[in-house]
Amino acid sequence: MTLRAVVEGVGHYLPDRIVPNSEFEKTLDTSDEWIKTRSGIERRHFAADGQTTSDLAARAARAALENAGLDVDAIDGIIVATSTPDLTFPSVATMVQRDLGMTRGFGFDVQAVCAGFIYALTNANALILAGQAKCLLVIGAETFSRIMDWTDRSTCVLFGDGAGAVVLRAHEGDGTKEDRGILSADLNSDGRYRDMLYVDGGVSSTGHAGKLRMQGNPLFRQAVEKLTSTAQNALEKIGLTGTDVDWIVPHQANIRIIQGTAKKMGLSMDQVIVTVQDHGNTSAASIPLALSVGVAEGRIKRGDLVLSEAIGGGLAWGAVVLRW
Repeated sequence: MTLRAVVEGVGHYLPDRIVPNSEFEKTLDTSDEWIKTRSGIERRHFAADGQTTSDLAARAARAALENAGLDVDAIDGIIVATSTPDLTFPSVATMVQRDLGMTRGFGFDVQAVCAGFIYALTNANALILAGQAKCLLVIGAETFSRIMDWTDRSTCVLFGDGAGAVVLRAHEGDGTKEDRGILSADLNSDGRYRDMLYVDGGVSSTGHAGKLRMQGNPLFRQAVEKLTSTAQNALEKIGLTGTDVDWIVPHQANIRIIQGTAKKMGLSMDQVIVTVQDHGNTSAASIPLALSVGVAEGRIKRGDLVLSEAIGGGLAWGAVVLRW
């Protein structure tokens, strides 16, 4: 028998405030059509004043626990993927732990920007396979609206706030690619590309949070190439190809990146869960948000083979293959 980390439940939370593209027309030289054409985004959610990343994460965690039919006492640990923590420290995970009333186990954060949830999921899988935990909450949560330069039309229209979560639980499988759970992962990074996507501030450099900066066109070219490569690598590790995939649940950054990656893999857009039009780019939250929406809409079903891939600042990128 082989130990597998199986998704038992999934949930998400979006702040109440919905911001349509038209709102940016009041302050920027842009339009709804310009934003939609270049990104596929039509609206996004922004956190309310005083609403923090840990608030969003805790709400998504509760939804995932309810979906799994589990109490917080079943959880051994919490891993939160985020680049927008409430504070420099402590971790968002420990704040979620407090909010859930969890007084045992552990919590820590993972920072790989938009690839954060893939990194967190891979770490959670390793902890379960190593016997360090039997049941984990893995959360992606962001409040990117707090690090936007509202004068930069090339970036501030792209991002949104939100959180998604999954409950991973140890199960025994047969050691085949038909097992439920995480089957493979592929992680990569290359610091030479730092300037393509970064925040121009930090504790040890400027002493303040800074604003997001991005080189859109060079990043687009890197994204399609690297996302296709990491997805194929993850599939090859378990002897699968794109034709075996039921659903791609990609990082929701830009519809053109999503379409380009699907095309390079020879997959139809009918097999892709797309939420970028409603959420914008929610960084580490985008994949668990899309997973939760896909399940809620009845598209992702038990036994489906799901491929998720993401790329973010660093550059950091990776993919996970799992059977639902």
